[in-house]
Amino acid sequence: MRATSADDQSESVRFLKGLAADPRVVETHAAIVVLAGERALKLKRAVKLPYLDFSTPELRLAVCERELALNRRTAPALYRAVRRITRGADGRLGFDGEGPLVDAVVEMARFDEDGLFDRLATRGALTPALLAELARSVADFHAEAEVATDRGGAAIMASVLDINARALATTSVFAADRVARFDAAFRAALDRHAVLLDARAAAGFVRRCHGDLHLRNICLLDGRPTLFDCLEFDEAMATIDVLYDLAFLVMDLWHRDLRALANLVLNRYLDAAEEEDEAAADGLPLLPFFMAVRAAVRAHVGATRIESGGDTPAARAEAEDYFALAERLLVPAAPRLVAVGGLSGSGKSTAAAALADAVGPAPGARVLASDRLRKRLHGVSAETRLPAEAYRPEVSEKVYGQIFERAARLLAAGHGVVSDAVFDRAEDRRRIAAVAAAAGVPFRGVWLEAPAATLVERVEHRRGGPSDATGDVVRGQLARFDGAIEWTRIDTASGRDETARRARAAAVETGG
Repeated sequence: MRATSADDQSESVRFLKGLAADPRVVETHAAIVVLAGERALKLKRAVKLPYLDFSTPELRLAVCERELALNRRTAPALYRAVRRITRGADGRLGFDGEGPLVDAVVEMARFDEDGLFDRLATRGALTPALLAELARSVADFHAEAEVATDRGGAAIMASVLDINARALATTSVFAADRVARFDAAFRAALDRHAVLLDARAAAGFVRRCHGDLHLRNICLLDGRPTLFDCLEFDEAMATIDVLYDLAFLVMDLWHRDLRALANLVLNRYLDAAEEEDEAAADGLPLLPFFMAVRAAVRAHVGATRIESGGDTPAARAEAEDYFALAERLLVPAAPRLVAVGGLSGSGKSTAAAALADAVGPAPGARVLASDRLRKRLHGVSAETRLPAEAYRPEVSEKVYGQIFERAARLLAAGHGVVSDAVFDRAEDRRRIAAVAAAAGVPFRGVWLEAPAATLVERVEHRRGGPSDATGDVVRGQLARFDGAIEWTRIDTASGRDETARRARAAAVETGG
């Protein structure tokens, strides 16, 4: 069958708009969505681009059927059916008739668009709790995703770079010499990471992922984060390293200057995913490269849209923002180690989360928190309370040993680390500093303190979270603690925000 032109397809759009009294149309570079009553009808544009081909009705029908099957993995309540648009004997269009195929649509349940995560981000409504739940959802999805064993990780990323290069070559939005430097920087980064990429593929971290996991493709459905609109048109483009899948979400947050939330997503994902099974977490040094590739994809999509008639100052500014972000992310950043200590109730976890995005390469440090490691050691969730036996000295020694071991491994691989633990023993403070010295990276120790009564009051009024500390625990720590601290000391009495600001300032100073 001949390729469909944009003019030919306008008839299909008119048909869909006629299905409701007050339809609304949302357009992207590859789709037209008609919001009609309680339905959303998604039509593939009749386009042929360097990375997709929707030029004939048969191709569009096939990709609609694939989209339905793939998105039911994460959003079965949203994705209802594929409807064939056919021409009747009277020449009129209808659904699923016996006449010739004209087009196809995915029929979806309509949802409240104010629940789209990009809109929540614009309103400042993305909370740490909501993003922590999202990170766990992504980790659970990746755990169930089909593993691909026939592709090397470096070859996958090379193909993405090829697509970016071809797409940028078809536009004049960016200067040719800048694009050439851009591509050369990506190829050099790929060469540096090739061995690790292939090792991760061999270890099973290349899977059939979402493929297009940015904030606009996540919504609140029945109060829960829901992934939808996955990449359906190319199996190879969506069969990728799970961290490259996650990197789109992290990059999107980073691009919006929500850097602490981007770092939180990474850390909560790693807490939940099999990535934390020892050597698997060594993939963290790939994150800046993965984020840069994702930003480059957004830049080339924006440039393509501009060349296709969407040339506005806002569109050019957005494409430039993504291009420049990719350039920055390709500049190597040195690893660092920051230790945040203090007695229970001093605010260590809050301070660690507030400064982690500023430590090491993007999207910031892996936070190694003793409370979370202790829960993982006992095979329970971070919110599950442990018995007193779980806090015996020999257990604590094992927990601190994990902090030292994992910090050393991550630093050696080139990633940043923040360790969050009481560190009331001088020996433990010495050992964490020695980890940084052995790795040859800067170190900064930050000690949070508050009056005894304040510490007790805080832990006794704390609800939720991974800490099991009680007032009696704090009193025991105070009785043992000699107060001889050589780290940067911060009085937390001035409040959470000021404590976070001062801790962040201390962390980004050159360590000593």
